[in-house]
Amino acid sequence: MNENRNFYQSIGLLALTTGILLMIPLIAMQFTKEVVWTLSDFVIAGTLLFGTGLTYKLITRKSNKPTYSIAVGFALFTGLFLIWVNIAVGIIGSEDNPINLLYFGVIFVGIIGAFMARFQSKGMTLAMYAMAIAQALIATIALIGGFYQSPPSTAFHIIAVNGFFITLFVVSALLFRYTAHRNFAIFEK
Repeated sequence: MNENRNFYQSIGLLALTTGILLMIPLIAMQFTKEVVWTLSDFVIAGTLLFGTGLTYKLITRKSNKPTYSIAVGFALFTGLFLIWVNIAVGIIGSEDNPINLLYFGVIFVGIIGAFMARFQSKGMTLAMYAMAIAQALIATIALIGGFYQSPPSTAFHIIAVNGFFITLFVVSALLFRYTAHRNFAIFEK
């Protein structure tokens, strides 16, 4: 009973934190014309922030292993950052370039991999490596398809940005690998 109450309190705190973070662009809009968010921008941002935090709480609530929690947090942050950048400005060309939709496939690979792994560290390691490979495949498709010619993307830009995300997914995989080698199970007390 006390565990459930703590969980619900943490969800309330998460909702409050999301609301506070959304106040930043709302306040900025009052002072500058450079920040222009629509209602849908606030809804999408709120959903992403709250959804990522809720996912973190749900996955880590049965675990008392800090390294596992760090690995989950790092993986979720990387996925959130990938979606945020892709929606905000796009990774290849502008955010309106249809090839950017492929990046949602990277997230889909991670979700499917996490469920197949039952959120256990060893399987999560493979899921993170699969996400890194999916990211690399998209970069390869973009370079072979000549998408580096659509402004503002260059070949260097595509390689650098995708390389950055590939690195983050590999680091996440290594964190899960470390957790798995330490024989930490999620539900171990």
